[in-house]
Amino acid sequence: MRIDRFLVKNSICSRSEAKKIVRSGRVSVNGKTLADPSVHIDEASDEICFDGQIIRYEKFRYYMLNKPQGIVSATEDTGCATVLDLFEGVNKKDLFPVGRLDKDTEGLLLITNDGKLAHELLSPKRHVDKKYYVETNRLLNDEDMRIFEEGVDIGDAKKTLPAKIEKITDQEKNAYYVTIREGRFHQIKRMFQAFGAGVTYLKRISMGGLVLDETLDPGDFRPLSSDEISLLYFL
Repeated sequence: MRIDRFLVKNSICSRSEAKKIVRSGRVSVNGKTLADPSVHIDEASDEICFDGQIIRYEKFRYYMLNKPQGIVSATEDTGCATVLDLFEGVNKKDLFPVGRLDKDTEGLLLITNDGKLAHELLSPKRHVDKKYYVETNRLLNDEDMRIFEEGVDIGDAKKTLPAKIEKITDQEKNAYYVTIREGRFHQIKRMFQAFGAGVTYLKRISMGGLVLDETLDPGDFRPLSSDEISLLYFL
């Protein structure tokens, strides 16, 4: 890869600025200052520095975000803050959220620039488990929960796929863990509404084997570990 292209792909500068930056002596490769922007480098093995700081090239980037309420799961929006607005101080080029969480829903959201992986994770054929913590304004009875697990008529052409629901008994609140294997519009809210119960709080806590890091406060994010990335490819 040419050094000027490398700078652009890492969001260091624009195309028009790259050549000027290299010619000004602000870029070095393996300790040697460059002056020619057409020089080819090995982005995987060479040590590239800009203004004395090492720049590491990552073809794909993966982040775990604890999405807060009030933020939309989009790359841009004319009226609301988006999840990418939270990513200050990192290279946001080509990043996007994998799937969506409602504006008032919190929890685990994967942010990446790996389009192929995102397509695999969201494919209806994959049926990736997504687990949520849910609070409601009324309890479901045993028959409601049985029907909930078999599939619920939420007004679509087909009932929902079988789900898992577990009442959390050690809280005073009406709280549940719910695991679904699809991602219809407002699905969990509509499933509870089918039984006359309104969802008052909703938080996604896992997606397949990827579990929300509880040390992340709402709005915080971190890169995925290599083990966590591997989990995504074997969901």
